[in-house]
Amino acid sequence: MFTLDDPRRLVMDFREVDFRGLDAGAFDQSDAVSDVRFGPLRPGWSRMIVELNTPLGVEFAGMEVSETDGTAIVEVVLRPTSEEAFAENADALNDPDWAFLVAADPIAPPVNEDGPIVIVIDPGHGGIDPGATYEAVLEADIGLALALELAAALGRIEGVQPAVTRTGDTFVTLQERLTLALGARAALFISLHADALEGEQATGASAYTLTDKATEEASQRMAERHNSGDVLAGVDLSGQGDEVSTVLQDLLRVETAASGDRFANHLLQALRDTGAVMNSRPRREASLAVLNAADFPSVLLEAGFLPNEEDGARLTTPQGRAPIVAAVTLAVGRWAIEEAALVPLIRQ
Repeated sequence: MFTLDDPRRLVMDFREVDFRGLDAGAFDQSDAVSDVRFGPLRPGWSRMIVELNTPLGVEFAGMEVSETDGTAIVEVVLRPTSEEAFAENADALNDPDWAFLVAADPIAPPVNEDGPIVIVIDPGHGGIDPGATYEAVLEADIGLALALELAAALGRIEGVQPAVTRTGDTFVTLQERLTLALGARAALFISLHADALEGEQATGASAYTLTDKATEEASQRMAERHNSGDVLAGVDLSGQGDEVSTVLQDLLRVETAASGDRFANHLLQALRDTGAVMNSRPRREASLAVLNAADFPSVLLEAGFLPNEEDGARLTTPQGRAPIVAAVTLAVGRWAIEEAALVPLIRQ
């Protein structure tokens, strides 16, 4: 539960609720409450939003759930407060685990508001899809640790809002990762991986951007492995939009792909600046589904190769991952400055 300002509203999030049979018109709305709405937020979560006409503070909140039939009684006591106190306590929560959910409204259409740039960090794999494995090391675990460290670093930068597509060992479909990023109005999508394809001799970090023609053998093999992740959950990603939609997305992707290329270039330079170990061919392209969104620039960072003993040792410790975290943070700052300078040149 939290409050948000401009407009004033009380937000309550629940583990998934069946709202059928609950009528918003049945709420006893006083002069202080202008509207109540509710609905699904994302898989596993539901949201209720109470629009407030006057500044009110939460004095008490509680919920009792019946062990017999699962019905719940929610009690919230609100007391008048000053506009200053309400604004001070209104908190959008700079929390990577909640960043996707803060701005979401299950009923109202999204509104573009000035605010921090949202950097979506996507630790690959998870849950039933551990990714690459080498001895006792799982790619999913390395990606998650790196993502949480990176989110903490980015969260300390003023004007930057990190968001992580998963914060535990859970399976998130490729489509949901992109849907979450879209809902969060991502300015940049960074997918994190650690591979095991090229043997013990391969080492160091590399950055991938999207291409329709991935002819390099290593890039093609990597694309085949990453794109097949949703097969584990029986998810069909083969659906295609209509021709008009496809053309419009392609036009938009011209700009977002160029922005992604610019970030990849900043990232490689930042990796050099922080002393991170880099692959002999650090700049690569591949046909990766997770990079396919047209609405925001996307880059996939391969942090290293698990079969390489030195890479494995680095990636399994915070100290070893620190140069990569520092590099991505540095690259985000440089990229944001360049993108802001290019805004007047982007076609409207």
